[in-house]
Amino acid sequence: MDYSAPYWLPGGNLQTIWPALFSRRFEGPAPDYQRERWRTPDGDFIDVDFQHGPPGAPLLVLFHGLEGSSCSHYAQAFAATARALGWSYAVPHFRGCSGEINLAPRAYHSGDHAEVGWILQRLRERHGRNLMAVGVSLGGNALLRWAEESGDSAARVVQAVAAVSSPLDLVAGGHHIGAGFNRLVYTRMFLSTMKPKALAKLAQHPGLFDREKLLAARTLYEFDNAFTAPVHGFRDTEDYWTRASSKPHLHRIRVPALVLNARNDPFIPAASLPTQAEVGDYVTLWQPLDGGHVGFPHGAWPGHVLTLPSAVTRWLQSPR
Repeated sequence: MDYSAPYWLPGGNLQTIWPALFSRRFEGPAPDYQRERWRTPDGDFIDVDFQHGPPGAPLLVLFHGLEGSSCSHYAQAFAATARALGWSYAVPHFRGCSGEINLAPRAYHSGDHAEVGWILQRLRERHGRNLMAVGVSLGGNALLRWAEESGDSAARVVQAVAAVSSPLDLVAGGHHIGAGFNRLVYTRMFLSTMKPKALAKLAQHPGLFDREKLLAARTLYEFDNAFTAPVHGFRDTEDYWTRASSKPHLHRIRVPALVLNARNDPFIPAASLPTQAEVGDYVTLWQPLDGGHVGFPHGAWPGHVLTLPSAVTRWLQSPR
């Protein structure tokens, strides 16, 4: 990806925050989603938002990031790009992220590859072979974990996958976001919605986890130790972050995969990013110097975020 940030948006933090809050996400009308509620094999539900293209059109599936949704800036930008291409588009919401708390004594996490696989298989059966998937941040790591676990069978479900701004090494990224400016801004933002959701889950399922330990959490490490790890079958945060990280297994992928990370992403230390020698022949690495975290703004003030989905969808059409 040949990308340079606008001169008026220097640095990874501005290239992360400004696009999410102020940059233009689409041309013309806002995406018009049609929602479907799917029952999960364990008796829960997820909500999937669709933007339907013409019959037989390719389907682009987007797995959102931590606390994201179909209304996130990147999801709307990909929706606009899919519409311009004449593609269908779907955003499956991870459990609890569609505006309504889910039912089961679980939520979602960075290594949720079984859920990703169930969703993709159902979409494949419904829409046929012309299926491509993008995962953003947490969703990208989970998508890569699915591709890694699926091996050769992944290519029977999707034509290609892409992960954007994903924390491939959760240990490195988790500690990085828990320090300094990141802790003051990004960690506080995430916990402001994650902790109330966790408490609502506890009200549904009393005794599910230690309430006082959750209330005391001030970092994602502490939150994952109190909630994510015990609720999803991990021993503790270190066990969760280690087992859920996609970086150690990228060489197992057997479907064309794009892995895009800006080297100035404030969530992810550049030193933790993989080299081409580590990932195998099926994985293409794009690591531009600029872009921030799911930012990649472009154009004159106030800028837009359409460059990212345009570049990613071009690659998906002709993976190389």
